[in-house]
Amino acid sequence: MFDIGFSELMLIGIVALVVIGPERLPKVARTLGHLLGRAQRYVNDVKSDINREIQLDELKKLQTEVTDSARTLQDSVRQEFQTARSAIETPVQAAVGELESVTREVGKNASGATETIGKPVL
Repeated sequence: MFDIGFSELMLIGIVALVVIGPERLPKVARTLGHLLGRAQRYVNDVKSDINREIQLDELKKLQTEVTDSARTLQDSVRQEFQTARSAIETPVQAAVGELESVTREVGKNASGATETIGKPVL
């Protein structure tokens, strides 16, 4: 905090003893000690508040980075799913169409065969 050596403290103590007097010096020193302790606690509280705010900012930045990564991953997975789905849908739709056409032809042939069975052959 301050760069005060032992010799400066002795000089301050002697001046305080002369100015304040020996009767009031202990009370003044005690009061000064309490005030200095309060000031130190206040400074420590401010430092810890600042550190908490810095950590909170870092956590918010980390949260946004993780959210962005998750969103990017989700988009990538969705795109790959759509690609895979379209790659599978085209052959499947073609096969379904072919099966439907074959089924129609078989159905037509089967209905024609049942009609001829019921009629007498001449």
